[in-house]
Amino acid sequence: MAKDKAPRRPRAETPKGFRDYFGAEVTERAEMLATIAEVYRAHGFDPLETSAVETVEALGKFLPDVDRPNEGVFAWQDEGGDWLALRYDMTAPLARVAAQFRNDLPAPYRRYTMGPVWRNEKPGPGRFRQFYQCDADTVGAPSVAADAEICGMLADALEAVGIPRGDYIVRVNNRKVLNGVMEVAGVLDPSDPEKFAHERGIVLRAIDKFDKFGEAGVRLLMGKGRMDESGDFTKGAGLSDAQADVVMGFMEAKRDTGAATVARLRELVAGSALGAEGVDELELIASLLDSQGYGPDRIVIDPSVVRGLGYYTGPVFEAELTFEILDEKGRKRQFGSVAGGGRYDDLVKRFTGQAVPATGVSIGVDRLLSALRAKGRIGGVAKGPVVVTVMDRDRMGDYLGMASELRRAGIRAEVYLGNPKNFGNQLKYADKRESPVAIIQGTDEATRGVVQIKDLVLGAKIAASASLEEWKEQPAQVEVARADMVATVKKMLGA
Repeated sequence: MAKDKAPRRPRAETPKGFRDYFGAEVTERAEMLATIAEVYRAHGFDPLETSAVETVEALGKFLPDVDRPNEGVFAWQDEGGDWLALRYDMTAPLARVAAQFRNDLPAPYRRYTMGPVWRNEKPGPGRFRQFYQCDADTVGAPSVAADAEICGMLADALEAVGIPRGDYIVRVNNRKVLNGVMEVAGVLDPSDPEKFAHERGIVLRAIDKFDKFGEAGVRLLMGKGRMDESGDFTKGAGLSDAQADVVMGFMEAKRDTGAATVARLRELVAGSALGAEGVDELELIASLLDSQGYGPDRIVIDPSVVRGLGYYTGPVFEAELTFEILDEKGRKRQFGSVAGGGRYDDLVKRFTGQAVPATGVSIGVDRLLSALRAKGRIGGVAKGPVVVTVMDRDRMGDYLGMASELRRAGIRAEVYLGNPKNFGNQLKYADKRESPVAIIQGTDEATRGVVQIKDLVLGAKIAASASLEEWKEQPAQVEVARADMVATVKKMLGA
């Protein structure tokens, strides 16, 4: 009789497209988000935490991948027949909240939110199916003063986390201006907004990739199409050369000053009422920002900002880091975009049937963390806790008391809870924990009322490079009175 097969053990591996975060990564992210939250709170925004799950219906047709509606989400059908999905971004849940609680929320409603989102898309290098977003939005404010506030707040947030002026720029545009250009180009009919919608979608995605494909590549996508290096062909919008010239004129409209850029945009949208309205809004945003001290060294009018999502209806903005880094091949390149957003006045309307103005911004948390590491603002290694070693199992209460005393003084501390038989293993544990200090007290030290305090950071430096004479001058371990333990540790930590 054949033996029953033992159950297969599960593979201990992260699912494809996902990753785990440890120690310093989690701590650095939490600290950065806390700093950003303080900026948002200073501007009067309140926190909001929504469910990680939304109905697919609530996500609607505004998913970024318009060629695969609803296929970019992790979705399933519940027992009642409703289709649910992990949230794709933070904006669709906000629209649902604004509609559901519209009688309870203040108007305008200003909120910020931070948390993971999920996208069922093909993963790649640095591209994961779960990642963090950090959003701030104002719902119920029709004035572009709300857009100007969001742009200024974004600049403040970047500087607060450690990106100095000169290393970033917030670029502002208006989708109404682009729509006016498309009207002039003959791919938008104000009397029938759905006409040419497919072509406009291709054009939007094409010019959003201007930095990646360049003018020639964008022109191909606006025309018959583009074939990439692998041989894959992307069908174009089918615009004529003359139509493409109009759109490219918009992309190249940026001038040395905001006023000159606005003047050029007025020329491009001549004959389009919607385009002229968009230019007026850009002019007002520039004036409002200037009155608050946000000059062109921080925020500029730039027609090349498009944003790929289809729900934007007015001003759009993007924060770009301008300093250079080395790519995986050692080539210099600019770091690029870390945040973006804009006005989406029709999103809440899907639920209520009534127009509700809204504007907001989303910060790419992982990209901003990478930028801070590239600038040396964060180190990637978290300082571990002080480790209280165990020399005598019967005195565990004393060791726990030492750790508690250190914690009451604001010092992170723990007692070694492994097998204390081998003292060397305790110090190896402390090294693996990146502990800066170890506390040692055996029976002899307890009898004399002292403790040994070992500076593990200095000890590592001495072991690596110091001569015997230098070691004698700077011993890595000192004996102090038990009553002086906390003060000595604080001094070692520079606290």
